[in-house]
Amino acid sequence: MPVNEIFVIDDDPAMRDSLAFLLQSAGYSVRLFESAQTFLEESPAPEGCCILTDIRMPGIDGIELLRKLNATPHMAQSHVIVMTGHGDIPLAVEAMKLGAVDFLEKPFDDERLISAIKSVFSQGTEKSKQDLVTGEIVGRINSLSQRERQVMEGLVAGLSNKLIAREYDISPRTVEVYRANVMTKMQANNISELVRQAIKGGMIES
Repeated sequence: MPVNEIFVIDDDPAMRDSLAFLLQSAGYSVRLFESAQTFLEESPAPEGCCILTDIRMPGIDGIELLRKLNATPHMAQSHVIVMTGHGDIPLAVEAMKLGAVDFLEKPFDDERLISAIKSVFSQGTEKSKQDLVTGEIVGRINSLSQRERQVMEGLVAGLSNKLIAREYDISPRTVEVYRANVMTKMQANNISELVRQAIKGGMIES
């Protein structure tokens, strides 16, 4: 198997074809599956492989797929990126608790996907480096004010600005200001990065 092979699981034929074209154009080898069931039955992927899967699918969805991968010895170390629809942040958080390395909200930018894939293939196994990164994240979280932390907790829980504003009796515009501060202090470019940091930093129990 090529070391840069990616296993794509999505029940939408158009999405599968689009992802295949994009990833092959970027130099990756791609295998397509219309369902998680088919993927598991064929069991084509080796230990440490890269899997790109939709989270909402008929039959076995992305969450159940992660559970099954975790229960399969040679697949437990798979690098899984999940694709979610708008408003699926709580599902994405659950996926990351189950070991997903990243999530992408549809529609996502092509470069965002390629960047996530590159990150998977370039991951090192040096624990000291990971510990350093975790320490940096904890430091960023500790730099947040009480209100910024509250806003961050709302964001990683999948709440909208309006719901966060209602929760703390502040205006949505004020939430936007705090949200911008949070993203800057946490050095996060998007919500998926913020969720990943929240998990690594201990704000969300894994």
